[in-house]
Amino acid sequence: MQENKPVLIVGLGNPGDNYRYTRHNVGFMAVDFLAGSDSTWKKEKDAQTTHINVDGYKVIIAKPQTFMNNSGIPVQALMVFYKIPLENLIVIHDDMDLKTGSVREKIGGGSAGHNGIKSLDNNVGKDYTRIRIGIGHPRDTGSLIDPSDWVLGKFSSDELKEIKSAIKTIKIID
Repeated sequence: MQENKPVLIVGLGNPGDNYRYTRHNVGFMAVDFLAGSDSTWKKEKDAQTTHINVDGYKVIIAKPQTFMNNSGIPVQALMVFYKIPLENLIVIHDDMDLKTGSVREKIGGGSAGHNGIKSLDNNVGKDYTRIRIGIGHPRDTGSLIDPSDWVLGKFSSDELKEIKSAIKTIKIID
């Protein structure tokens, strides 16, 4: 991470109350928690943003408002506007291949079919930090739900507790 540059933390999700607490919106849930309840959000570059300081870093937290499949467009615009290098981009998103409530971090990699990640990769490149939050896979529950319907489904109350607990473990600056 470049110390003299801002850090951009992006939570992936879909805008609108009807998507609140859906599995695909776990990135929005995480950045809401990281920003804190007293944060003031504003609209810029097709995203909701708030600015905080963490351990001497200027941190811009963003929730793209273009829907998941076009998330890379506002992220690229924010990166250009704030002169943020790719190594200072952290993206938080859902991952069906991880058990519900697990958290994994990596740099780069494939999209695993995640359309938000595909959009980011196409617009900004691949070598950014990804914080993946497990939402489980319908096959693990014995369900025949299509994965695209699964990610747009709401968490059960038990799953939501696990997700909120997982989000509290995320550290954005080491």
